[in-house]
Amino acid sequence: MPAMSGPAAGRAGLPAVADATPRLGVVIVNFRGAADTIECLESLLRTPLPIKIVVVENGSGDDSAEVIRAWAAGTRPAQAESPAMAPLSTPPIAKPLALACLPASDAGQQTPERLTLIESPDNLGFAGGNNIGLCHLITDRGLTHFWLLNNDTVVTRDAPAALLARLQAGPRMGMCGTIVRHYWAPDRVQAFNGFAFSLLTGTGRALGGNAPATQSFDPLAIADETDFVLGASLAVSREFLAKVGPMAEDYFLYFEEMDWAIRNRRLGDDAFEIGFAHGATIFHKAGRSIGSTSAHTSRSAFSDYWMTRSRLKYVWRHHRLLWPWHWLLGWVIILRRLVRRRWPHAGGVLRAMLGRRF
Repeated sequence: MPAMSGPAAGRAGLPAVADATPRLGVVIVNFRGAADTIECLESLLRTPLPIKIVVVENGSGDDSAEVIRAWAAGTRPAQAESPAMAPLSTPPIAKPLALACLPASDAGQQTPERLTLIESPDNLGFAGGNNIGLCHLITDRGLTHFWLLNNDTVVTRDAPAALLARLQAGPRMGMCGTIVRHYWAPDRVQAFNGFAFSLLTGTGRALGGNAPATQSFDPLAIADETDFVLGASLAVSREFLAKVGPMAEDYFLYFEEMDWAIRNRRLGDDAFEIGFAHGATIFHKAGRSIGSTSAHTSRSAFSDYWMTRSRLKYVWRHHRLLWPWHWLLGWVIILRRLVRRRWPHAGGVLRAMLGRRF
C-alpha cells in the first residue's frame, strides 16, 4: 500500500485551500486510455493545492472524449484498476465537475474552468499532444509552472504541492521530475527523476531503476546525474518554455525529453537547472498505449520502430558525427531481433532506418 499524507478527499468535493489561485498547470494526454485518464484525474483532484488541468484527447478514434465527459458529469463511475492503488483515487470526487470543452483549433483560448478537455482530430504524438495542452495553459498568466503527467499514472495527495515547492526553490529551476514508482509493483522504483544518457549506445539508464522504494538516496546527487527527466512526470517553468521553446513534435514518440534537455543545456550560462522533487511520488502503469516497457524483449514492434527512428533523428540533430555509428547499431539491433525470431520487430527497426512508415 502506498504511503499517503492526510485523508483522501471524498464525495464532499475538493479540499478547501486558503489561496485558490492556481500556480501549477497539468497536461494529461489521452490516447485510447479513458479509464486510465479518469483514474489519474480522480487521484490528482484530491490535492489541496489549487491546480488547473487540461486533458488532450489525442485523436484516439474511439469514445474517449464521451467517456471523460460522462465521468465529469457523474454518469460514468471511476474505478481503480489495482486494489492496492485504490486509496489514491477512491471514493470518487463529487460530481458534476465543471468541464470546459474545446477543439484543438481553439487550444489558445483561455477558459475559467479548472478542468478542460481539448479534442484533437489527429494523433499528434507525445510532444504534439503535450504542446496543445501547454498552448492552452500558458494563456493563464497566473500559472507559473506546468506539469506533463502521463494519463496512466496516479499521484499521492501531496505530490503536486511538493513538486511546485521544488520548482519554486530557485529562480533558475526550469525542469523537474519526481519519484516514479511502478503501479503494479508499488514497492519498486521505475525512476528517481529521470535518466542518465549514454551517447555511445543512445539509451538511458533509469536512476534508481527497479530499486526498492525504501532505498535511501541523495536528492542532490540524483538531480546532478539526471540527463533528462522521465516524460511520465516532467515539469517545467514558464521561463523555461519562453527560452527553450515547446517540445519538438517531429519525434512523435521518444527522445522528446532528451531533445528538450539538450536544447536547454546548449543555452550555456543561461541554461536552467534540472531539479528533483523527491517529496513527490507518482505511480506509473508504464507503456500501456504503445507497448513500451523497460525490457527490450517485451517491447512492441511499434515501440521498436519509433525508438530507432527517434534515436537516429536525435543523433543527426545534435551529434551528427556519431550518426554513422548509430546507423550501424541499428543493424546490430535487427540481427538481435532476427536471432530471437522477432520478425515484426526486425522489420520495424529496418523500416525506421530506411525512413519508411511503420
